[in-house]
Amino acid sequence: MRTIATQEISTIIIRLIESAAFRLSPAISSHFSFLRNIEKSERARHTLEVLIENAHIAQNEHLPLCQDCGTTIVFAEIGQDVSIVGNSFTEAVNEGIQTAYEKLYLRKSIVSDPLQRINTGTNTPGFVHIDIVPGNTINLTIYLKGGGSENASALKMFNPTAHVDEIISWIVEIVKDKGANACPPLFVGIGIGGTADVAMLNAKKAVLRELGTSHSNPFYAKLEYEILQRLNELNIGPLGLGGYSTAAAVFIKESPTHIATLPVALNLNCHALRYARGSL
Repeated sequence: MRTIATQEISTIIIRLIESAAFRLSPAISSHFSFLRNIEKSERARHTLEVLIENAHIAQNEHLPLCQDCGTTIVFAEIGQDVSIVGNSFTEAVNEGIQTAYEKLYLRKSIVSDPLQRINTGTNTPGFVHIDIVPGNTINLTIYLKGGGSENASALKMFNPTAHVDEIISWIVEIVKDKGANACPPLFVGIGIGGTADVAMLNAKKAVLRELGTSHSNPFYAKLEYEILQRLNELNIGPLGLGGYSTAAAVFIKESPTHIATLPVALNLNCHALRYARGSL
């Protein structure tokens, strides 16, 4: 049994939030350069250049990538041979979030009640999802999600006999309706199967797959490609100003489901796909 103090957890949370908030991954910046080179619209090319420049300025001058510094979502894989010493794991996570948002002067966007709308002033609580896994380590992923793209989330409970084309058409219609408000090029996460809540969670986990990879199942890899092509025919373009690059990538994460259900969830992430990973 390996012992990990909660102070270590708080410390790594601070570090991961800083990384996610201020530094766009090199893979994403490179992908934006690729999209710029294939764009036919001069306006779209210029917009992508601005996004690339924004990422450089954020990193070089230590400024947040976006003024909406996001809801802090935490995916934790905790080894079953780990003993956590101190206060609770969730308390340690929230202490790290509060310290990071105060220390780094990040905008605090969480309200304590959805209807009374009183800001907590700390950007807590974070939304923590825990999986118990084999081993003696803790793997953490910090995912910062802005309100504009979160508002474009969607869930539909399809008839289990629905054809794949129905699912694609629904996704295209949602992006057509909401995509410009979510600050494209979009990273599109799709959760298929499970239950309603599992599908929504899988849609968020999906976008955290390494950019440039395809689904391991050829059926879903082909579906990702087809959806990407359909979305980029919408001509919404970077920041909604027109062009090919409506979606940067499409990621699907599926789960087993009940014979009578077919939930499909959609997680649209803005062009600033902000996440960071670390282990203890």
